[in-house]
Amino acid sequence: MSVTVMRFNLVEPSATRASLAARYRAALEMAAYADDHGLTAVQTEEHHGSPDNWIPSPLSFAGAVLGATRRLTVTVSAAIGPLYDPLRLAEDIAVLDLLSGGRLVTVVGVGYRPEEYARAGVDFARRGRLQDELLATLLAAWTGEEFTHRGRIVRVTPRPFSDPHPPLMVGGASRPAARRAARFGLPFFPSAHLPELAAYYEAASAARGGGGVVVMPAPRTHLIHVAERPERVWAEYGGHFLHEARTYACRQPDGQRTAVRSVARTVEELRAEGVYRVLTPQECVELAAQDSAATVLHPLVGGMPPEEGWRGVRLFCERVLPRLRERAGDPGPSRPGRASGGADR
Repeated sequence: MSVTVMRFNLVEPSATRASLAARYRAALEMAAYADDHGLTAVQTEEHHGSPDNWIPSPLSFAGAVLGATRRLTVTVSAAIGPLYDPLRLAEDIAVLDLLSGGRLVTVVGVGYRPEEYARAGVDFARRGRLQDELLATLLAAWTGEEFTHRGRIVRVTPRPFSDPHPPLMVGGASRPAARRAARFGLPFFPSAHLPELAAYYEAASAARGGGGVVVMPAPRTHLIHVAERPERVWAEYGGHFLHEARTYACRQPDGQRTAVRSVARTVEELRAEGVYRVLTPQECVELAAQDSAATVLHPLVGGMPPEEGWRGVRLFCERVLPRLRERAGDPGPSRPGRASGGADR
């Protein structure tokens, strides 16, 4: 069966402590429910100091999801590498790799928001050098052997579960990012569908004697919610979709290339644009069958109430995933599902 992804960034404008705690709990319960029903991956991300509470600690959240599930992969896409202490990041990923049996995938990028660097007291101009140091440190640390770090002899324990190291990719949308991935012998994760950049990375890898692995987004990525009556969802919750679309668009500098990009300024424009989509179960099956499109379930988009998110998750798991498994000849998970909340009205 094709990869099925659920995205969480835990955004909630004007949240209270209680409502945000409930949102985090709902995300874990949704991940566990989706894992029981055969969803293949959860994706999360990282931003700092966001007024709408965009998640700043993706590894902590990833650890909670991994602890609540047994099969699915959790992808951090992307950790802002230069903002981390390299040794501590090596330890944190090693522990999560051991706890999950290798189900954590970490994409490391340099980010694109100078204000996040300023907030952390890190020089934005040094981000490339800091990223190089981080990657070198991670790869050395995970051998379990002593190595030199900032003039000191250090050793990181425990060694991770995965051999030779936990799944690690270099993210980005530039030639320096592609060269960096090739230089360290790591897979390259472009931030958008960029065939020319992928070819550049593959050539750089070949020149170094490597094979070069590219994990590239599809030409079109759709962030979806599933509902029996899409008109109801757009009428009641269209503002949540628009909030995320506008927030994400306003943060990106000119020329930034990402898999999800919207220029809509109204709910009507957003709906016509087709980046964020509300689909019936049948429409979702048909879209997921298209090889040229990637579908990402986004149940808590832009502060969507958890009860509405649950409606979409249940419909996707109970009426879309079985159809996708049927088409693929996949018998599906053997364990019974867990109880959940919500049903479309």
